[in-house]
Amino acid sequence: MTEAESGRPFQPHMSWQGVRVTVVGLAREGTAVARFLAARGAEVTATDMKPAEALAGALSMLRSFPIRYALGGHPDWVLDADIIFVSPGVPRTIPLLVEAVRRGIRLSSETELFFSLCPAPIIGITGSSGKTTTTTLVGEILKTAGERTWVGGNIGDPLLNYLDEIGPHDRVVMELSSFQLEHLRASPHIAAILNITPNHLDRHESMEAYINAKRQIVAHQGAGDTAVFGWDDPAARRLGEGYSAGRAMWFSAAEPRRPGAWAEQGAVLLEVVGPAQRVCGLEDIRLRGAHNLLNVLAACAIAGAAGAPADAMRVAISSFQGVPHRLELVREWNGVQFVNDSIATSPERSMAALRSFDEPIILLAGGRDKHLPWEEWADLVLRKARGVILFGEAAGLIERALQRAFERAAESGCRCRLSPENVRPAVTLERAVQIASEMAEPGDVVLLSPGGTSYDAYTDFVERGEHFRKLVKML
Repeated sequence: MTEAESGRPFQPHMSWQGVRVTVVGLAREGTAVARFLAARGAEVTATDMKPAEALAGALSMLRSFPIRYALGGHPDWVLDADIIFVSPGVPRTIPLLVEAVRRGIRLSSETELFFSLCPAPIIGITGSSGKTTTTTLVGEILKTAGERTWVGGNIGDPLLNYLDEIGPHDRVVMELSSFQLEHLRASPHIAAILNITPNHLDRHESMEAYINAKRQIVAHQGAGDTAVFGWDDPAARRLGEGYSAGRAMWFSAAEPRRPGAWAEQGAVLLEVVGPAQRVCGLEDIRLRGAHNLLNVLAACAIAGAAGAPADAMRVAISSFQGVPHRLELVREWNGVQFVNDSIATSPERSMAALRSFDEPIILLAGGRDKHLPWEEWADLVLRKARGVILFGEAAGLIERALQRAFERAAESGCRCRLSPENVRPAVTLERAVQIASEMAEPGDVVLLSPGGTSYDAYTDFVERGEHFRKLVKML
């Protein structure tokens, strides 16, 4: 049995020469693993359900390496391997991987490989929402504090591509999804669980399985490690209250939580060691919405655990304008704000966006359903939106959820801002933007916050958001 096959953590100086590696899935992580290991002498086979013409970008990045390909399907011969690296988007329940387990072939991932080989301590952040904003802001705080900082994981380029440049005294900040965590056998030195609400139930077999995947981020911590939990989120709080491996910290917009970060009397306060410090005033936060206050508090607690000073936090927070596709103001046109929140791939995230505005909203909702409940979302939409335009695969399902919400409102006597005649169908996002531009009045907000994934029509939420930007700028 080779070292790669053994199941033990990968070692920085282990030899990959001649090791038979199969990479399943040629998205960002799979491409990074294939390139990394082929460059170190591994015999790499790459397989993907997509045909070659749909993988032009990945194949271009790998063309200088002697890699065998099985594209458009997963033939059995790709199981002639010592170890299989699985991309996060590939469920381990597919027949190929079930057979691999039956044969005793080790399964791993780009995330596990990076964790094993990274020379610097890792800060890892997970949650159902807010991961990217929090991860990015933590990175900005550490950079402002003068630290050489690498930000990646579920965002940006895979950090495996930069492994040779990362030094032992650098800072590594990673956003980690449930898909990356569910089979990970290592934990970050500083880990954060922001919140846990129903999400990805089309992939995880139950809510319990989803929570267990998130829990993996702290499952392998030790006495010298720190975990940060969201106090205001019931599921994250329960995990924090049951945590005993290392030091627990908190963040809360509702009440002081020590040690940790909280909002009080118009300011962000932080206590790590010693008395609480004032980080900044709430007016210094440029991000819109109560959910973004929680993201800022989380970033302060995490960066504080990493030793960043309050001054660096204040400077970074006051200049931080957010991340693309997250309540991003695209354009103001004829007195109407057009806002891109394409990241909202669940009803819960769309609700956070709706609560961020007092102005009348024309909501663009749809995409692909993830088998999540829409009832609470629909009740909020009736109160917050002046118009709703439905597009994509889940349009009919969402329309039925809104119809039930109108029935509940009629039974309870609830006053609604939305009327049934202002719920409009639009097959495509292009048509939805056109209808919204005709429906909107000065002072309105046209909000793309779909509540569903983009996979019915786009590669990802980024492509959907970019298309929305383009359509709005063409008005």
